[in-house]
Amino acid sequence: MPLDRETISDRLATAGYIADRDIATALWLMEFLKRPLLLEGEAGVGKTEVAKALAAVHGAELIRLQCYEGLDQNAALYEWNYQRQLLAIKAREGAGENADAIEEHIFSERYLLERPLLAAIRREKPPVLLVDEVDRADQEFEAFLLELLSDFQVSIPELGTITATSIPRVVLTSNGTRELSDALRRRCLYHYVDFPDVDREARIILARLPGIDTALALQIARMVNAVRKEDLRKVPGVAETLDWAATLAGLDVHDLRQEPEAVHETMMCLLKTHEDRARMTREVAERLLGKVA
Repeated sequence: MPLDRETISDRLATAGYIADRDIATALWLMEFLKRPLLLEGEAGVGKTEVAKALAAVHGAELIRLQCYEGLDQNAALYEWNYQRQLLAIKAREGAGENADAIEEHIFSERYLLERPLLAAIRREKPPVLLVDEVDRADQEFEAFLLELLSDFQVSIPELGTITATSIPRVVLTSNGTRELSDALRRRCLYHYVDFPDVDREARIILARLPGIDTALALQIARMVNAVRKEDLRKVPGVAETLDWAATLAGLDVHDLRQEPEAVHETMMCLLKTHEDRARMTREVAERLLGKVA
């Protein structure tokens, strides 16, 4: 029986992921309708973390396919272990086997190397399959994914059609670097993930860094929220917030307003380009600190 939204939200929190109601609803619908979930949003908002937390909720294995330009079916689905095949061919030729017998032997499961997609559909217990940054893959690969997402089966010429042993929970993420096809969108539920608001980001800090002071966590969340509204090339994500929070806690900072120098010096945790670092002068940092009270 699918978990209800409240149970999903509670279990996500136990796994260290603080979900808003929309994300909990999206995951509940994913369970209820047994459909893949497409998460779109800026880099750093925590899309990948949703899949990791979902795996923790179900005690399931997380299988990740990181997409990139030029990704092909072999790297995503399966490859043959050519070195072992060559050794087997030489050994069997030496033993006098004929070509047909050798071919049948070397194109068998023994020499098959599973890649993420094949592994995901052959697990006895349904894993969570994360197809990360699908927008970085070519359109041809996206089209190949459609068969898997529709029928959960794949074809290997030498072995035939392989149907899923269990249906994986599939999460796809996209940073929106290119437009995805309508066909892919139709096969998925869709949710846009935005940066967390101040309250949720403070709760994320407290969940990940349980020893940190509650007031400091709130100040950090407010400061990061203010930084994100500046004109930056790379807006800091949640991971950067957690790095900064851990740094400030490690420096024994209790009140950002009392430690402007430490705030400015440690902003390298948040800012990832030379231009952004140059923009965040001491004057700008102190101006933003005025908003954290």
